[in-house]
Amino acid sequence: MADSDAKATSSAKSTAKRGMRNGGRAARFDQGKVLPDQGRRAVWGGLEGGCYNPMSQAEVLRIHRAALEILEDVGIADATDEVIEFACAKGAFINPFGRLSFPRALIEDLLAKAAREYVIYSRDPAHADLHVGGNRVYYSTSGEAVSMLDFEKRAYRPSTLKDLYDMARLVDALPNIHQFGQTVVPTEIEDLFEHDINVVYAVLAGTRKPVEHTFNSVKSIPAAMEIYSMVAGSEKKFRDRPFVSFGGCPIVSPLRFAQDNLDVLVETSRLGLINDIAIAPQSGATAPAFLAGALVQVLAEGLACLAIVNIINPGCPMSFALWPFAVDLRTGGFSGGSGEVAVSMAAVAQLGRFYDLPTTVAASMSDAKMPDAQMGYEKGISAVVAGLAGANRVLESAGMMASLMGCSFEALVIDNDMLGMAQRVLRGIEVTDETLSIETIKSAVLGPGHYLAAEDTLKCMKTEYVYPAHASRSSINVWTSEGAMTMDERAHTVAKDLLQKHVVTGIPDVIDRAIRDRFPILLPREYMRV
Repeated sequence: MADSDAKATSSAKSTAKRGMRNGGRAARFDQGKVLPDQGRRAVWGGLEGGCYNPMSQAEVLRIHRAALEILEDVGIADATDEVIEFACAKGAFINPFGRLSFPRALIEDLLAKAAREYVIYSRDPAHADLHVGGNRVYYSTSGEAVSMLDFEKRAYRPSTLKDLYDMARLVDALPNIHQFGQTVVPTEIEDLFEHDINVVYAVLAGTRKPVEHTFNSVKSIPAAMEIYSMVAGSEKKFRDRPFVSFGGCPIVSPLRFAQDNLDVLVETSRLGLINDIAIAPQSGATAPAFLAGALVQVLAEGLACLAIVNIINPGCPMSFALWPFAVDLRTGGFSGGSGEVAVSMAAVAQLGRFYDLPTTVAASMSDAKMPDAQMGYEKGISAVVAGLAGANRVLESAGMMASLMGCSFEALVIDNDMLGMAQRVLRGIEVTDETLSIETIKSAVLGPGHYLAAEDTLKCMKTEYVYPAHASRSSINVWTSEGAMTMDERAHTVAKDLLQKHVVTGIPDVIDRAIRDRFPILLPREYMRV
C-alpha cells in the first residue's frame, strides 16, 4: 500500500478507535446509570450519528486515492495570484495546464494540521452551543433563496430583508432547529456592502441562537467584525466565544476557484474565523453522473479549500462542506430532494469521519413548491439519513422549497416537527437497568394489568417521547370539530401567530442605536417591535 494510503488508513483507524472509546450510546449510558435529564426533553442538539455508512472502508479509500490523483494531475483553475504565491511556497505547483496542483504529500501534511472540531456559541443560555465535530449532529437552516411563498395566494414573491429577520425570529422560537443560517437573500438591496451589513444585522437581531451567513465581498468583513465586536462587548469577547460561522462558495465546479469567494476564504482564515464553505457541483451537469465520480470531484475540490485554509492559518476552523447535488437527467433540472442527493450527503459525512474533520451537508431540501406530501417525504428521508450518517451540521434542514429557490414560513414550522422525529430516530434506544423495566413489568402484570399509572410512565413521558407541536394525532371527530385543517393550514396559523408575538431582543437597544449610527441599517426599528 502506498504511503499516502497507509496514512489515511491509520488516520481512519485512530478515528474509529476514538469513536469506540468516547462516543456511542454504550459510552453515554453504562449499565445501571440513570438517563440524562437534558432539561426534560426527549431530543437535543449534538445527538450522535455515524451508524449509517453507504460505502465500505475499501470504497472510501478508493475515493480518497482518486481525489488525490485529480488534485495532483489536474489541479484547480483560476487561483488568485496571492493564493498561487503562498500555496507554491508550501509545495503546490502550476502544472502544464496552468492550474494549481497539490501534491499528495502536501495534502496529507495539511490534513494533519486541520481543526478536528470547533464551537459556535449561543448568545443566550436558553439555547445550546454547537460543539461541531466527532459524530455529533445538529440541524440548521440555510439556503439563500430569492423568493418567499405567499401561502394564501399560492404564489412566490421576491424575498426581502424583513423576510430574513422574520425567519430568524421563527427559528429562535422553534426548539428542534439548532442554528439559524441565512435562508433568503434581501433582493431589494443592490449595493453589495449594504447587502452584507444588513444580512449581518438581521440574523443577529432576529435570534440569539448560533448563526451563519455569507459575504458577497471581502470588503465587508472589517465592518462585519466591528458589528460582531459591538454585539459581543469587544473583539476579544467575540473571538473567545464566536457565535457566527461564515458561508461562501470558493469553488465553481468543475475544479475552478471562484475568485471573489476565494478572497473571502483567505481573509476569514487569516482572522481565524469559522469557515463554513459550500462546494456544490451537480452530478450530470457540473460533476460526473456516476455518484462515485461526483464524490471524487467534490472531495478534490474540498481538499483544495482545506489546503488553502491550513496553509494560511494551520488549524483554522473549517467545515468540510462537500455538497454533491444532482440534476434530474431527464430534464436537467435541479433535484435537491432526490434519493441520490440523500445518499451522497451521507457519503460526505462518512468521508468526514474518515478524515476526522467536522462536516456540513445539505439535506432536507425539497423540490416541491408547496408544503405537501412530496415535501414531507423528501425532507423526512434526507434529514434522517444525514443524521444517521453522522453529519455534524445538517444545513438547508428547514424552510427550503422549490429546489432551493423558495422559502416558506409554513415549511419552517412543519420542518421543526419533522426534525424532532428525525432526532428521536437518531437518539435510538438506551438500554440500562432502569429502562429494561423488569420490576415495572412484574408490578403491572401481577397488578392492574396496564402501565398507565406506573411511575416509569410518568417519569419518562417527556424524556422518552417526542410530541409534535403541530401535527395532528387527534381522532377524526376531534379533527373535524376543530375545522378539519391540514398540516400546512395549521402551520400557516402558527407562523402568523409567532411572527405577531415572538419579539427577540437579539441586539440590546443601546448597541442597536450605535450600530445604526455607524452603518446603513435598512430594517426599520418600528417593524422590530411588532
